[in-house]
Amino acid sequence: MSTSSTTSADRTETGRRFRTALFVDFDNVYIGLQRLDPVAAEAFATDPAHWLSELETGTDSEGDFTRKFLVRACYLNPSRFAQFRPNFTRAGFQVVDCPSLTQQGKSSADINLVLDAVDALAAPTRYEEFVIVSADADFTPLAQRCRAADRRVTIMTASPAAAAYRAVADHVITADDLAELVTSTASTLNVEAPRAAVVVPPARGRTKTAGKAEQPEKAIETPPATPVVPASEAARKAILQRVRTADRPVTLGAVAGAAQKADPALTGSSWGGAGGFLQWLARNVPEVASSPRPPGYVWDPKRFGEADLPGAVAEADTDPSALQRQVTAVTDTPGLSRSNYRVLLTALAADIAAHPFDRAETSRRVRNACQEAGAAVGRSTVNFVISGALYGGEQLTSKTTAKDVAAAWADNVVGLCRGARMELSNGDVAAIRDWVGGGLLK
Repeated sequence: MSTSSTTSADRTETGRRFRTALFVDFDNVYIGLQRLDPVAAEAFATDPAHWLSELETGTDSEGDFTRKFLVRACYLNPSRFAQFRPNFTRAGFQVVDCPSLTQQGKSSADINLVLDAVDALAAPTRYEEFVIVSADADFTPLAQRCRAADRRVTIMTASPAAAAYRAVADHVITADDLAELVTSTASTLNVEAPRAAVVVPPARGRTKTAGKAEQPEKAIETPPATPVVPASEAARKAILQRVRTADRPVTLGAVAGAAQKADPALTGSSWGGAGGFLQWLARNVPEVASSPRPPGYVWDPKRFGEADLPGAVAEADTDPSALQRQVTAVTDTPGLSRSNYRVLLTALAADIAAHPFDRAETSRRVRNACQEAGAAVGRSTVNFVISGALYGGEQLTSKTTAKDVAAAWADNVVGLCRGARMELSNGDVAAIRDWVGGGLLK
């Protein structure tokens, strides 16, 4: 009897299956989630079996897939988080105690995680995917090593992650996505497939029509179990998968490439007689929004707006400075104008003064308030600022002022810039704080 192994994801009757190695930097994730959403932090720590099961299925630009977690490792500091250890042990994790080894209280989680991941790379079992659950950019070299070995890399973050760290990953599950995943009853990260029409047959037997004799009902043809999907529908599905699984608007080129890969007949300039990709997109995939502004973007309008486009500036008569463009490019800080930042920060302070803070509802109300005030601010932009203010140390209570929010948010942006190794003079820091603080920090 012989055995064989594959060198890529298993292809099963239901799609792709990845043999996955999962590494969780518990301290980093728990502390990050506590700042963003304390309820999500507790759900992450107390019920890992739930979010682990949610991660067993997913969708990416190539379609549906499943994961088989062959390695489940969790690294935590027992002097601070020992109470959560049994939860992960019960969920099948190998829990590695990483006590503090320095006077500064830093644990050995990073080095233990890296050593185990490198061992997994060299193991006889080939793990097609490495999932690193941490926002710590120190894991960037590890992610690069995994990619160099032709392994899929997924990172899950609970706080802002450096652009270089995100860039080496095949897929990024952001802090907002992670918070929704650990608190939901069904995964919000998967694309909902187009729903087939439901055929409800009438009751069996004969039917009676007034003034007419009973007529036997016509036989109802049962649709085939696996209908043939037209090529155009395959391209449509590929686009929806690509756009709905992205954590930001996607370039036109990337979306067009996904469509042509799913339907090679679309290759060329005619796009099925539509005359161009944008025209074809508007006709065949009305669920998405697009902008032709170079390089052009496509996005899910339920999650993003034009204000969320990279480098977007809400006021046409505002010319961002070179510093602002650099900050936007390397940290993903929304490129709003100074005046629109003021509108957003003021609206956020007014909302939490009138309503208890709830991340989802607060962001929705603030987005609406900004747009009513004439500021084209997207909901993801509001969420980005809220997260930044929380990471900056502001609690967002009814006593929080617009200036308090602006100060915490500005501190976070400056921290992101320093984390991206931007060299900032005192004048640069002052300019950034004045810009993202909406002029509230005098």
